[in-house]
Amino acid sequence: MKLPKLKLLLGAVLASTCVMAGAQAKYPDRPIRLIVPFAAGGTTDIVARIVAEGLGRELGQAVVVENRGGGGGAIGAEALARASNDGYTLGMATVSTMATNPATNPATPYNPLKDFTPIINLVNVPNVLTVNPKVPAENLQAFIALLKANPGKYSYASAGTGGISHLDGELFKSLTGTDMIHVPYRGSGPGLNDTIAGQVSAQFDNLPSSMPHIQAGKLRALAVASTERVKGVDAPTFAEAGLPAMNNMAWYGLVAPAGVPADVVARVHDAAVKALKDPKTAQRLIDGGSFIDGGSSQDYAALIKRELELRQKIAREQNIKLTQ
Repeated sequence: MKLPKLKLLLGAVLASTCVMAGAQAKYPDRPIRLIVPFAAGGTTDIVARIVAEGLGRELGQAVVVENRGGGGGAIGAEALARASNDGYTLGMATVSTMATNPATNPATPYNPLKDFTPIINLVNVPNVLTVNPKVPAENLQAFIALLKANPGKYSYASAGTGGISHLDGELFKSLTGTDMIHVPYRGSGPGLNDTIAGQVSAQFDNLPSSMPHIQAGKLRALAVASTERVKGVDAPTFAEAGLPAMNNMAWYGLVAPAGVPADVVARVHDAAVKALKDPKTAQRLIDGGSFIDGGSSQDYAALIKRELELRQKIAREQNIKLTQ
């Protein structure tokens, strides 16, 4: 090949490489979809919408929340696992989608350790057991006594079959020797509506979605799963109330489909950290009962693995095996 032609060829290759590098450096150059695997109004949705606002501001593109509820979070999680791994589809990950569903349901249509790329754990959140104020039980001990005296009479709402609130309800029944009817919903929001209306007696939920209703007197909190008592909630921790096995907090983070480029993961992670450090964003999360995390992607991957192993252990010991 003659030298002029060789120079032209090399120049074309370099130009093409620069164009490709420039295209990659522009991520994101269009809106990003954020899949929330539960209905609107629940804690996952609340956290997602607060963070999406700040994340979009830091990335320079809109982050559009898409609710895909059902199956205790499995439907939305599966949709994320099957999405393109170009970084333009992200998802909210929870204890339900990454741990309790896979631990208790052999038909879960994804592998939490292989089908996702962990990006960042956003917040840690206490869980809470609430009852409709008309339920004749002022505290957890009275509620347990009421259930024992009336097996099968009372019901509890969950955010869906196989989710953390369902597993918490079944674990509660096992630990206390009580019997309640499980009523699954497509997320915490619809369950809250029916618990407040008295169509369901109780609900196992994450604190942020229940907090305003507790403070308004529409729900009575009996116990919270937290390392310490929560300001604004007149209830002991489950550990204080004699049920330490139920004292595990929930968490909410960002994940992407498996195989997302490392530079995209780093870009989203850094933007999320900045969003969480924004005083207004942080205060909104804290006011809702959340504890901000914001650790590394590696930390989040390790957390997901530990949570899955914990929930698998609980499912084995309590003989909890669910089907969709």
